[in-house]
Amino acid sequence: MIAVRRSLLSALLVAGLAATPAPLIAHPAFAAEFDGNKPVELKGAVTKIKWTNPHGWIYVDVKEADGTVTSWAVERGSPYSLLQKGLGVADFPVGSEVVVKGHRAKNGKSVANASSVTLPNGRNFFTGAADSPDAPQASR
Repeated sequence: MIAVRRSLLSALLVAGLAATPAPLIAHPAFAAEFDGNKPVELKGAVTKIKWTNPHGWIYVDVKEADGTVTSWAVERGSPYSLLQKGLGVADFPVGSEVVVKGHRAKNGKSVANASSVTLPNGRNFFTGAADSPDAPQASR
């Protein structure tokens, strides 16, 4: 009898958990935040890196022609996808010079989605969203 109660209780617990709505995490598409018609190329020094899900971020200070510095936040792919491509946190030491190609945020702020990042040693990686205009055909 105890075994039957335990089985019934387990079944009710599983049914209750299955019926409980899970919170949804918003994950907007590239086009929701970035403008595919506004490409940018940023050359500057890495100031910070965030290796977080669902997207990693690299922060770059870009020296403008007039000598002013603009700080950019650049969204990249997920840490897992970057690791699969051979990129790790150690590839972005603070102070290192990188070249980022991507697309500017629709809101006009100094935020971009990186299509590619070229490291100081010349290594170049696609780091953007699969639905970005520069994504390789195989990832669409």
